[in-house]
Amino acid sequence: MPPRIPQQSATASGPKHVGIEAGLGAELAPVVSGARRRALRDGDRQIDTAHLLHSLLECDPEVRAVFEGGPQLARLLGYLVQRSIGYGLRWQSAVENSGAGPVAAGGNNWSPVAADAMGEAYERAVLRGDERARGLDLLTALVADPRSRAVEVLGRAGVDVPRLLERVESGHEERVEGGHGERVESGHGERIGREGAG
Repeated sequence: MPPRIPQQSATASGPKHVGIEAGLGAELAPVVSGARRRALRDGDRQIDTAHLLHSLLECDPEVRAVFEGGPQLARLLGYLVQRSIGYGLRWQSAVENSGAGPVAAGGNNWSPVAADAMGEAYERAVLRGDERARGLDLLTALVADPRSRAVEVLGRAGVDVPRLLERVESGHEERVEGGHGERVESGHGERIGREGAG
């Protein structure tokens, strides 16, 4: 019986693969790779928003910074780890879809909602004046659909999604004000750069 997520040949990872992932920055490459490996390992039909959320938390310190401290992160990661032996089993035979219209393949084994989120992350970056999406762009896009699996996981782990989005937006605003040459501690609203140097 063939695996649910087949090995990608050069042809299979062509235009659709590029179209979905092209707008993501180099720093998100490990996030995408991690999500793909996790889906393959767990035998899931598609790579969904919960896979991406889990990989973002593991790979991106800026994303971790917008959550409310260690206990919340530990609870969320602990819940995500249980996917393959618990609640995630019911997802294996279903497609993650927003319910807003007909189910369409996301391309390259991405769920429709995950594919839309990556496109939306790129659009957010462009509106901000960047050429590539960052981790916080992708996090915001992942939770934009209240029926996404990422939102379901966040809710079950006790994360207040509206408050989380406020913290993400605060981090983006300070980064834009400071320019690309400054670093921002996204989760706490403290600027580290010209102001922090003195």
